[in-house]
This record gives sequence, structure tokens and C-alpha cells, in this order.
Amino acid sequence: MSDTVADVVLNRLREWGVRQIFGYPGDGINGLLSAWDRAGNDPQFVQSRHEEMSAFQAVGYAKFSGQVGVCAATSGPGGIHLLNGLYDAKLDHVPVVALVGQTERSAMGGAYQQEIDMLALYKDVCSDFVQMCLVPEQIPNLIDRAIRVAVAERAPTALIFPSDVLDLDYEPPQQAFKQVPSSFGMTRPTQAPDAAAIRQAAEILNAGERVAMLVGQGAKDCVSELTAVADALGAGCAKALLGRDVLPDTLPWVTGSIGLLGTTASHHLMTGCDTLLTVGSNFPYSQFLPSFGQARGVQIDHSPKTIGMRYPNELNVVGDARATLQALIPLLETKSDRTWRDEVETAVEQWWATATEQAMTDADPINPMRIFHEFSARAPADSIVTADSGTAADWYARHIVFRNEMRGSLSGTLATMGPAVPYAIGAKWAHPSRPAIAFEGDGAMQMNGLAEMITVAHYWRQWTDPRLVVAVLHNNDLNQVTWEQRAMSGSPKFAPSQNLPDVDYAAFARSIGLVGINVDNPDDLGAAWDTALSADRPALLDVRCDPTVPPIPPHTTREQVLALGKSLLKGDEDASSVVENVAKQSIGRFRPGTD
Repeated sequence: MSDTVADVVLNRLREWGVRQIFGYPGDGINGLLSAWDRAGNDPQFVQSRHEEMSAFQAVGYAKFSGQVGVCAATSGPGGIHLLNGLYDAKLDHVPVVALVGQTERSAMGGAYQQEIDMLALYKDVCSDFVQMCLVPEQIPNLIDRAIRVAVAERAPTALIFPSDVLDLDYEPPQQAFKQVPSSFGMTRPTQAPDAAAIRQAAEILNAGERVAMLVGQGAKDCVSELTAVADALGAGCAKALLGRDVLPDTLPWVTGSIGLLGTTASHHLMTGCDTLLTVGSNFPYSQFLPSFGQARGVQIDHSPKTIGMRYPNELNVVGDARATLQALIPLLETKSDRTWRDEVETAVEQWWATATEQAMTDADPINPMRIFHEFSARAPADSIVTADSGTAADWYARHIVFRNEMRGSLSGTLATMGPAVPYAIGAKWAHPSRPAIAFEGDGAMQMNGLAEMITVAHYWRQWTDPRLVVAVLHNNDLNQVTWEQRAMSGSPKFAPSQNLPDVDYAAFARSIGLVGINVDNPDDLGAAWDTALSADRPALLDVRCDPTVPPIPPHTTREQVLALGKSLLKGDEDASSVVENVAKQSIGRFRPGTD
């Protein structure tokens, strides 16, 4: 029996090192499913509860493995459901390849069942490369290009297969006109910086007296280089949200996150510097950077398409982060005056003291910050941490001390609800011997997290280390939007849109054979984490926490806090508790005697 197109597709993916494909079946990809059966489920088909979750799992796998993630879905609704996860990949610059079904060629254009214009649907989300396979000779070129483009552009790509094409006998492309052969593999380039630009960057940085650094995910694997630059310049370093794991928080000059979810130390760093070096970050919120005209800016980024668009830099250097930093370091002059560095380190020390005090402040029943604080104190050295959008992201950004080997991510740019649990599942396939921890609001848990716990229960026995811990912030409130209503719109909480039905998440986990722990006493939280992190299977912590604890950003002024409190007195059902907690969580934000 000759190979079909579907057989060759799977074989080519195996050649590229693809070991899992995250998907959901349907008759639009029946040819692929049959080929999977013939191939002995190699690469492994990882079944989610919903195609959107498959895409998120592929994104999580790609983020934590450094390799391309692959997802698959059937025609029509299956392809539609992938879109949100693929947009997450697009906006966070993650290489993902989507394999999508389509109705048979003979039915296309006939308003047939599940027929939609897939090329039109995918032309934005997979704008770098989306193609439809119509004849066998297009393979393997389409597979090779989809992977190469995804890796080169750090973006999602898509291949669309009419269902009958998957069943056709394979015919390789010939050495002839209108035939496109392809060869396997690629090496990744290192983009060398311009020597003159490096000298100019060194001149600007050497002239600075109060240097600040901002790093993002583009500076991964550059710890030694970033450390050498920071030590020579006496600089402090803030981290964009997607760069949370780029540098360990145990370094005394690392100020932590920046922006609305940032730390007081990062705020101090940006408002006090006279020079800003940005490496591998496209942090979008310029209001949290030095005031225009305050600092001379130098940016290093691999992409000429996006460099220089967030701050009026004096110099934009296009190049690989590590190679550029390595070329820059010998030209930097070590600053003898460490006054600024000492000031930065003092601010960092004060921030972590403030964060601890805030996390340990009483709430009713549990302060949500304490969930993260207690985890941080006992986090496994090799843990992979994911967080969902919402207040889980606020506390992830501020209250976890990332150490050397820890990894972490979330939906940084799309900021979609729902990826924390599927990210963690993808992480477990990327690193089955490492523990994964997902922080999830109860809104996202009800949206899709509960369903993906079934996926966890289905596969956990295949992981070398069975630990996947989900911590649910159980407050029966869509809390981030509630606070945005209060702080941004000056409106009281609108209960019909914000209140959530009560669910026992831990009981659900127990019902499917996982560890489920209910926590409603703050003194039990540490022991609950100990139990979950030492369990012989995945675990879920269902933590009853206080929805009136505010995620106040570090730049908040006394006047803004008072205005927030006054606006809540206009009819918010939780006004008295919120005002009390706003006052409590103002710890460390204002000078003594001013609050």
C-alpha cells in the first residue's frame, strides 16, 4: 500500500522533531486520524476538551520548549475554535503550526456543510504563512515552509487540507517546471550587530550616571551578559511581563515587573534614571517609562520591524540580544560611583519587604496575594509557572520570587482568559520531569479550566514528574474587570455581570481522581501548598480569597486612592470592605504621615 498525503505529513513532522500534536478530531481530518493509527500514534495526538485549548497547549509547549508547537482541528467550527489560541501565539511571538481540515475539493464553493473560507479566516492570524494543499506534490514543501516561517518570524502559520486530499496517494514533486521540491532542516542565524552602532551605544551608556535597564522575553538565555552589563554600569533592571523569568529576582539589582502590574522598585528605577537600555522588549506602555526627555535611550532588538516604537531612543541597535551584549561589554567602563546602584538595591529590598507585608495582611477570608507568597516560599527550583489573565496576573507579576531555573509565562499581549491550565499541560509535554503550577481565577476556571482538568487526569501518568498544581482564586467575582470598573470608570461594581456562581473546584478535582484541597483559613495555606507540591498526582487548591483586596499599581498616588474610595461610596455593594482593604494595601506606597 502506498503512502497517502496524510502519512507523509505525519512523517515529515516526525523528521522535524515534532513529538506531540495538540488537537481535537473531526471528519474534516479523518485522513490524518487514519494515518495516525497507521503510524502508531507517532507523533502523539494529545486530545483536549476544545480546539481553543489545543491551540493554547501548543503555545505553552512552544513557550517552554523553545521549539515549534503544532495543533490540529477539523473543518468549519474546529478551525474557528483554534483562532484565539493562535492570536495568542501571534501577539506573544510564539512559533505554532496549525493543521486545519476543509470540506472536499468537489464541494468547495457549494455552500456545503462546514464549508467556510479558511484562507480568508486565517489570513490575519497566520499572515506570515497560510496555504491550502490541493495536490500531493505540494508536500513536503508546505510542511517545511510552515515550520521555517513559524520559527523565523516567531509567529503562527497554518496549512489547510481539503479532506479528500489527505487520502490521496502521495506523489513527490519532480524536478520539473511548476514543481517545488524541498529539503529538510534549517540552522538558526545569529544576527550580528553593526560595529559602529555598538561603539555609539557604549558611549551613551558610559556617559549615563543613573542607568536603568528593561528586559523582555527577547533577552532569554542572557543572564551572564545582562549581569555583566548591569555590574559595569551600576544599573538596575526591570522586567516586562513576558520577561518575568529572564533574570532571577534573587539578584539584588533586579527590580521586578514594570507597569500596571509592576513593583515600587521598578517605578523608582524608571522615574529616577538618566539613561535607559532596553533589551528584547516591546513593552507598550510608555507612561511607565522615563518621561520623554528625561533619559537617553538605547534599544537592542532582533526585529527591525518593531524596534524604536515605544520610546524616543537615541539609538536603536538591531541584532541578536546575546551577540550584541557580548560585543558591547568590552566597551563599557566600570562605574566607580555606586550611589545609584545602592539606591536601586535599597528600593528592591524595600519592595520585597512591602510585598511580604501586603501579602500577610489580614483579609476575609484569605488575602489573594498570600496564595502566591506562600507558593513562592516553597516553589520547586525547576518549577514552570503559568498564570491566567486577571488578578492572577497581578499577583504573579509581583509576589513570586523567580529563581535561577524557574520558568513562567502568561498571555502577555492578547491577555485572554483561559490559557493558564492548557499552558501548564503544554509545559508538561515540553518538560515531563518538571513540576508545573497554574494560577487561575475562578472566572477562567469556569470558562474552560475545569474541562481541561479532565485532560490533566487523562494524561498525567505519562509524565515523569506527575505534579501539575492548579491554584484557583475562588472569590466568586470576575475580579479584574470589577476593579477596572471601579478604578478606570469610577463606577461601582455591576453585580449582574461580575458575580459568579459558587462551585466547589476541589470536589470536582477529587471526582476525577486528582488531589483536591479546599482552603478557607489563611493559616492552612502553607500546609496546603506542601501537600499539593508533594502529591503523587496532579492537585487543585481551591482557595477562598477576598475579592475586595485591590490590585493597586505602584504608581498610585494618595489622591487617586482617596478618589477611588469616594467613588465606591456611591453604591458599590462591597464599598466598606473595599475602602478598608484599599487603606490596608497602601502599605509602603506613601511617605509616613501622608496616608
